[in-house]
Amino acid sequence: MPFVYILKSKKNNRYYVGSTNNLERRIAEHNSGRSKYTSLNVPYELRFSQIFDSISIARKVENWIKRQKDKDFLERVIKEGIIKKKFK
Repeated sequence: MPFVYILKSKKNNRYYVGSTNNLERRIAEHNSGRSKYTSLNVPYELRFSQIFDSISIARKVENWIKRQKDKDFLERVIKEGIIKKKFK
């Protein structure tokens, strides 16, 4: 199942946004340091995830979220628990 997810580093309280077909495996990769970009700030906790119809849509949503460049936006998504914008 394709997911978009938001992790929060317990080390520095920064967020990381990603997408994957296997959420459990991907979080384990982040927390084991096997993901180069996130390896210096382990451990991470999952703060948000949402299932999408396809990995291509999940990637579009991931990129859209990253373009927002706004911590308050991420925290609103986490609080609301859903991304409402429609993607094709």
